[in-house]
Amino acid sequence: MSNSLLPQNIASLKAYSSAKSEKLTGSTWLNANESPFNKAVELSLDELNRYPKPQPEAVIDAYSNYAQLAPTQVLMTRGADEGIELLMRTFCEPAKDSIAIFTPTYGMYKVSADTQNIAINELSQAQLQRDQISELSERIGSAKLVFICNPNNPTGSLTPVDKVASLAKALENSALIVVDEAYIEFAPEQSAVSLLQDFNNVVVLRTLSKAFALAGLRTGFLLANDAVLNPVRKVIAPYPVSTAVAKIAEQALTPDAVTQMRRQVSILNSNKSKLEAWLSKSPLVTQLLSGEGNFITLQLSDKTLISNAMKAGTIMRPFTLFGEDNWLRISIGSEQELEQVKLWLEQSE
Repeated sequence: MSNSLLPQNIASLKAYSSAKSEKLTGSTWLNANESPFNKAVELSLDELNRYPKPQPEAVIDAYSNYAQLAPTQVLMTRGADEGIELLMRTFCEPAKDSIAIFTPTYGMYKVSADTQNIAINELSQAQLQRDQISELSERIGSAKLVFICNPNNPTGSLTPVDKVASLAKALENSALIVVDEAYIEFAPEQSAVSLLQDFNNVVVLRTLSKAFALAGLRTGFLLANDAVLNPVRKVIAPYPVSTAVAKIAEQALTPDAVTQMRRQVSILNSNKSKLEAWLSKSPLVTQLLSGEGNFITLQLSDKTLISNAMKAGTIMRPFTLFGEDNWLRISIGSEQELEQVKLWLEQSE
């Protein structure tokens, strides 16, 4: 194929490197912020010859109940990743508009923008946490979409809801504030969903991949008011949700299933506290980012410790953060899985 067919932004695109994109072998998987809890589902599929409902009412109703919103404020997507892409396709003009992100943060905001030839105004997490609203607004400039991952991956930091509200107010006529709440079940009191009562320029991204233990289902939700969702509905694929996915998602959102999810979150938060205590005592850990989410990010005294863990079958996620390549993110797994982390540290001392 001739290279002349390829647009320049795609030719120079650096693809997102997911935790599963590398061919790794191991026995303990703590690299992708997955839940250690496997979910049993029941499926009876006798209508696969028919197209699915574009937005399955049973799932939309169940999620709107869970999020305490009206069904019209909920759009089901293929993971939160599709929500990110849809917002850019709907609201940003290629080669003209820009988005704002606060790094280090989730890598797909950048990849989606680069794919669609949308400029990126890269600010820092420190600026998001520290700067006054007037300073932040000025730095954000003309960006159409402002992505706030909350809790932030990979640092776990939280932006207070009142700060998100103040930013939404300041940018009311110029930008959408997109709050990515992939990890919000681990800090539910910090959700920005309540802001939809007062702001048409606030959008919340949600997923069933983390706390709901359904990463393999690829199900997410866009939560927003009509001003945002009506144009997005024009852009989304005609049948984005398969019949099988809709049936499983519906089961995952029953009151009993939500209660079970909350119980599992409580177990994971408890496991996280124990892991944090071990890590804080280890002489091999030079810095610990204590935040929210089902992961802990830390800096090691020596990055070869990571390859030693990999060789032993304990797979965690290496990171280059703040210009240094000896960072590691550990997903919170079962007690037995975290014992492997403890064992690795103790044997490395």
